[in-house]
Amino acid sequence: MTSLKDATVLVTGANGGLGAEFVTTAVARGARLVYAAARDPKGWGDNRVVPLQLDVTDPDAIDRARERAGDTTILVNNAAIFPRGDLLTAPLDDITANIETNLIGPIRLTRAFAPALRSAEGALVNVGSVLSWFAVGKAHSVSKAALWMATNAFRLELSPDGVQVLGAYLGPTDTPMQAGSNATGMNKPADVVAAVFDALEAGQHEVLVDETTKRVHAALSQPVTALYPALASR
Repeated sequence: MTSLKDATVLVTGANGGLGAEFVTTAVARGARLVYAAARDPKGWGDNRVVPLQLDVTDPDAIDRARERAGDTTILVNNAAIFPRGDLLTAPLDDITANIETNLIGPIRLTRAFAPALRSAEGALVNVGSVLSWFAVGKAHSVSKAALWMATNAFRLELSPDGVQVLGAYLGPTDTPMQAGSNATGMNKPADVVAAVFDALEAGQHEVLVDETTKRVHAALSQPVTALYPALASR
């Protein structure tokens, strides 16, 4: 298990609805310092929060972040994008941007900060999605499914060195990324982050934040038509 008390936390995508909640909740739970990383970092008005310029698709920016935040004990890979569009018709640049940001970015960050996490016997938190197991997100689903497997692989590599690896999975959440969504009953960011940090401090490997995510995850052991009933009539 990993305590947030006196931890040094790096949160990517810190300007977004979920990222900002990770920052403020980490401070509220006793983090010594929080690096709030974003492409265009903002001020926080709190000396425990350090704005950090970071584009997770830029290897040089990751190197600079590692040099600035080398005392990180908990890395939260939260930054993500969600361009809409089908795999067959969306601009290929949108598809590759999804994969670069949502998969390759977290892999690069984790590789860069692995020595610090090992030294501190700290933690890695990868923020996934119900769309890791449900293809309606198209390219986003592809990237999040790959992040799910990368999280499992990192757990095998880092756990022997005392690093906790937590995969966090959630359904639609009321953030700017979901703007224009028709989803009802969306999660509140504060509830999501509380569930994730509770799981982290309880020493869990994975947290399914809401009932939608639990239902979709359970359907993976069933025939494919359980998730995609329209296929049953074809």
